Amino acid sequence: MSKSNFENLEVYQLSETLADTIWDIIVVWNYFAKDTVGKQLVRAADSIGANIAEGNGRGTFKGNKRFVKIARSSLYETKFWLKRASKRNLISKKELHVIAPMINELAPRLNAYLNSIGN
Repeated sequence: MSKSNFENLEVYQLSETLADTIWDIIVVWNYFAKDTVGKQLVRAADSIGANIAEGNGRGTFKGNKRFVKIARSSLYETKFWLKRASKRNLISKKELHVIAPMINELAPRLNAYLNSIGN
């Protein structure tokens, strides 16, 4: 199966890496932590790439922009849940040091991608 256009986007690839890294961290949490914070965090992180993909499939600049904005919102939600996980001692400082550079890179890349989409 050949890659779709969105799969070649660096912003999409980074969103996949972030989502997979978060999954790998959360999968070992206890049931309560996974069922509360974990599920929310995984859904938010997965939503970043899912919305980039969906926007790309819309076929219009307007549709694509709308979904990239939703992806950016999902990134902000991911940041919120990471803060909750950290505050509740569910995620280690070492794990946060792995995730933080991805988030810090993803935010400006999403904005740049959004700006690159036509009117």
